Amino acid sequence: MSTRVPVGADRLRLIALVTLCCLLPLAAIWSVSLGATVLPLDSIINAIFAFDGSRDHLVVAAVRLPRVLAGLLVGGALAIAGAIMQAITNNPLASPGLLGINAGAAFAVVFTMSVFGTGAQGSLVWTAFAGAGAAAVLVSLFGSTGPMSGTPVKLVLAGAVLTAFLTSLTTAFLIMDRSTLDSVRLWTAGSLTGRTMDEVRAVAPYMLAGLAAALVFPRQLTVLSLGADVSRSLGQNPVFWRGVAAVIVILLAGSAVALAGPIGFVGLIVPHIVRLTVGTDYKWIIPFAAAGGAFLVLSADTLSRLLFASQSFPVGVTMATIGAPFFIWLARTSPWGRS
Repeated sequence: MSTRVPVGADRLRLIALVTLCCLLPLAAIWSVSLGATVLPLDSIINAIFAFDGSRDHLVVAAVRLPRVLAGLLVGGALAIAGAIMQAITNNPLASPGLLGINAGAAFAVVFTMSVFGTGAQGSLVWTAFAGAGAAAVLVSLFGSTGPMSGTPVKLVLAGAVLTAFLTSLTTAFLIMDRSTLDSVRLWTAGSLTGRTMDEVRAVAPYMLAGLAAALVFPRQLTVLSLGADVSRSLGQNPVFWRGVAAVIVILLAGSAVALAGPIGFVGLIVPHIVRLTVGTDYKWIIPFAAAGGAFLVLSADTLSRLLFASQSFPVGVTMATIGAPFFIWLARTSPWGRS
């Protein structure tokens, strides 16, 4: 009997994952169809597989499809990054937005554009990686010194302070450089507006590499989430695997910020809901987080376009509206939030 229960549970998880993955193309088609002109399904399919250069096909191929693909990639990447960060820190409040990773990547991109001018999206990805990595190191240093060092609350506070500081610096650079401000006005709020297929192709390899790496090491991530002492007792080198996990987070979060700006709360909401739903095994958390994050960001972007009748409304604002109450609830109810 004891051997059958996990098999049955895994079967239910697999059914739920397949169902969620089947919802993604439906949500994508719905999003592509919406706009100033509502497009039927056959026009969308023909624009993808039998492009003829007509107006409707151009709208799909050049405007709506890149936006949808960007939303799927960014949502999945940020959700996986959040799940891995929560494993590294053993802290359900951890996420790329709350621990300064997004702010570091955004500041690095804006600084580079302001000083050296706008460049190719592929080159800005490496700038975002550097900023995300530097922010991760700083938060780790700040959170591991002084009273309550290394505690979840100390890490969140360090991340919040660094985020506020870097956001202020980013704003200062934009105020002093009007041309850069005009280029990234929506991007700094977290937006999928104006994404092109070239930009999606430039960052997709890094996101997919991060996803593949996360899927290859689920057992190591699960052991990391149990804490350093348990990790050592099971024969794992926690320092090494935390380093590997940090590289994966920088790949995912850095490329996501380079493409769509600092969209917050995705890496907090999705992993927490996934963990409550499917348990603590990262063999399931990673694929569920990828699919759930993609679905959440795409749905939030589509709903904001419907509610505000604007193609340029930033999805980052919608996610903040959803995520802020969730964070307050989580901080009040979680034992980590009260430590």
